[in-house]
Amino acid sequence: MLNAIISLFRPNPTALRDQFLKRFVGKTIIVHQGLGIGWVSELHKEAGGGGHFRLNVSKDPGKRPTPIEWVVHHWIVPQNLPLPLLVKVERDILYIRHLTRHGSPVHPSEINWMLGEFPDRWHAALRPGGKGFLPEKGMPVSENDITFDVE
Repeated sequence: MLNAIISLFRPNPTALRDQFLKRFVGKTIIVHQGLGIGWVSELHKEAGGGGHFRLNVSKDPGKRPTPIEWVVHHWIVPQNLPLPLLVKVERDILYIRHLTRHGSPVHPSEINWMLGEFPDRWHAALRPGGKGFLPEKGMPVSENDITFDVE
């Protein structure tokens, strides 16, 4: 009986996932643990740079997470990729690519190039399944150069 009562107050994983997808399909999210003011300033100078949602994972979401907090803290962060991360949300998949090279964040001008490399180049992906997502591994974490298609 007590478990039934507790489950009434526990977030429903499927509902959180569906709410997240309804809100964020077609959007990008930058997951970080604090970004320098200079980096954010440079991000805003880039075309579309102000259009990325940003979520700082330094703060625990608590017992009643929002859908984005639940997805990021329970599914994206556990992929153990270096922060910050770029997440491209599609209807049937979340593409994840870290934004570091040689231990430091890449310049924000590279984000647009990285977005152009989805769906071919990513470090991890999450497909909706079960009560959450089904993770997939992509390119090695050590690889994060941009492939410039210049002819």
